[in-house]
Amino acid sequence: MTAKRNVYVWAVRLMMWLAIGLTSALTLFVVCYVLVQGIPHLSWQFLSTKPSYLSGNIGILPDILNTVYIVIATLLIVLPLGVGAAVYLTEYATNQKLVGIIEYAAEALSGIPSIIYGLVGMLMFSNNFGTCLMAGALTLAIMNLPTIMRNTQESLKTVPQSYREGAFGLGAGKWRVIRTVVLPNCIDGVITGCILSVGRILGESAALLFTAGFAHSLNGFVEGLNSAGATLTVALYVYAKEQGEFGVAFAIAAILMVLVFYINLAATAVTKYFEKKNAV
Repeated sequence: MTAKRNVYVWAVRLMMWLAIGLTSALTLFVVCYVLVQGIPHLSWQFLSTKPSYLSGNIGILPDILNTVYIVIATLLIVLPLGVGAAVYLTEYATNQKLVGIIEYAAEALSGIPSIIYGLVGMLMFSNNFGTCLMAGALTLAIMNLPTIMRNTQESLKTVPQSYREGAFGLGAGKWRVIRTVVLPNCIDGVITGCILSVGRILGESAALLFTAGFAHSLNGFVEGLNSAGATLTVALYVYAKEQGEFGVAFAIAAILMVLVFYINLAATAVTKYFEKKNAV
């Protein structure tokens, strides 16, 4: 019986190691392949100029700026909504049935394909504001609302109830307790949700094709939000699918992979920092 059990244990371990090795090898292959194909096409001119079809120059500066604009606009919209909804559900709401319905709706929103968000955003926002980055930002705000809300909710629940009771005992009001005691102790969840949302915004293309368009024009922040523009992911699609510029597409993919890597690294660093701070 012992020999059979040892064989079973070793077989399970072997399958686990094979699964780990296969997953790691596939990930490493994709990363290395994209970097090898994309890095040779990167240059300062490529990163700092706009496309010129007359001279044949290809630059992605407008796409980089459009990505920054849409990230900022989306966060400015979704952060107050997400954090406010989480505070209400955790600290104010007394009807648990209503809380359950809202949480279920948020989970359902997070599972909807992005192409559907793009279709809804086109009908709701693009028809009213035109095809522009603001329409894309509003669409992405709806997409990322569950991420911000759920991360903030879970972080609010980790704040000990004794903190609230101590503040109430000193005569502080409900909002003052939330503002000065609860929120500062759950800021790690808010920041983590924010960083994860940035990663999802950087990687989104389907919804933006319907709402933000794919123009490569160079604009300022306010003008850019009111104009059509391509983000890096949309530009990758356009160059690869519409123009057949696969070298440019791989260069953009390499930039996006590096950005996502640093975003995940920042999320991990922020989480560890606040865990150590709260432990002290």
